[in-house]
Amino acid sequence: MIEPRTTEKVNTRRLMSSACAGMFVFGIVMAILGAILPGLFARVGFDKGAAGNLFLYMNFAMLLMSLFFGPIVDRFGFKVLLVVCSLLVAGAFLLLSLSSTYSLILIAAVILGFGGGGLNGGTNTLTSDIHDAEKRGSAMNVLGIFFGFGALTIPFLIGVLVELLGLGKILILATFLSLVPFVLFLLFKFPGGKQARGFPLKEAAGIGRNPLLWLCGFLLFFQSGNEFTIGGWISTYLQESFKIRPAAAALVLAGYWAAIMAGRLVSSRIVRVLRNGRLVLVSAGLALAAAVLLRSAPSGALAAFAAVLIGLGFAAIYPTTLAVVGESFPAFSGTAFSVVIAIGLCGGMISPWLAGKIAQTSGLRQGLFLPVLNCAMIILLQLMIMSVIKKRRSSP
Repeated sequence: MIEPRTTEKVNTRRLMSSACAGMFVFGIVMAILGAILPGLFARVGFDKGAAGNLFLYMNFAMLLMSLFFGPIVDRFGFKVLLVVCSLLVAGAFLLLSLSSTYSLILIAAVILGFGGGGLNGGTNTLTSDIHDAEKRGSAMNVLGIFFGFGALTIPFLIGVLVELLGLGKILILATFLSLVPFVLFLLFKFPGGKQARGFPLKEAAGIGRNPLLWLCGFLLFFQSGNEFTIGGWISTYLQESFKIRPAAAALVLAGYWAAIMAGRLVSSRIVRVLRNGRLVLVSAGLALAAAVLLRSAPSGALAAFAAVLIGLGFAAIYPTTLAVVGESFPAFSGTAFSVVIAIGLCGGMISPWLAGKIAQTSGLRQGLFLPVLNCAMIILLQLMIMSVIKKRRSSP
């Protein structure tokens, strides 16, 4: 096995701060379509099927980027990728603020997908690489907190300021926020590629034969589907099913992302006690109960409570699973992350699109059966992951 290069000295604290800034912007990327969707319906006028296509194309662009970022950072390092992707996100936010037709909104969603996919993969891999095994799980959950901050920001601003500023100015503000990590990425020194002397394709392909990689990838498939579906459709669900005002629905969405943020803060503390596997199981069980409640809630207040509760359940699942991947494949962490994040994004691409199609014919309450199914599959896959890890540790 070719080992990763470890001699290059970098400032871990600075790199972690830049990664957190990039993940903050990725949180905005993930929440923004769901938060502005009611406003886009009013401004441009398109149906739920077309809205589902926005999620589909954005997530497909993320998927394409996820297939390439891992080998790129393993071979060449992080700096150029992160700088370019932060600029793509800023440009997409600006285009969304100016868009008056569905076609322009669709183009912005695609650009947003490419930029967001690079930020997501690059910052996660960077965080994993600069921390040792003892601190990796905690660091990944801390990184996830900033994802929650970003995802919370736009729904909160819409809920509080949309009547005062309007949607366009809030999107301009998002553009400026996305330039903060761009500046940090330019200023800080990043580690070079772990395989700087040449990318060993045979060795990298070998990780594809490891069942642990695919189990983690498909767990993220169902979890990404959960996060994209709830984050993308909860505001519309609350407004249509319970006649909740748009500003109030946006605040519930903000509460959902705040719960994810708070859950990851707690998870960064307790992961060393519960360990990765048990933490994911407990989290998935809570999310399953909340998903059932959300779908069957008889009132808007109970549905809003379920939305916050499901955020708590989702919190630890994604970053803790990535910590397992980073620990298991240190020499090719970028490539391994590229595979599992790409698989995860397939779920993020399919689930909200499918929820939109179901909603078009049967209503959003039926579409929200998908998170219930996804949570059950996460529990099953996590049990299988724990079994594989146990066998690996007991092998001579």
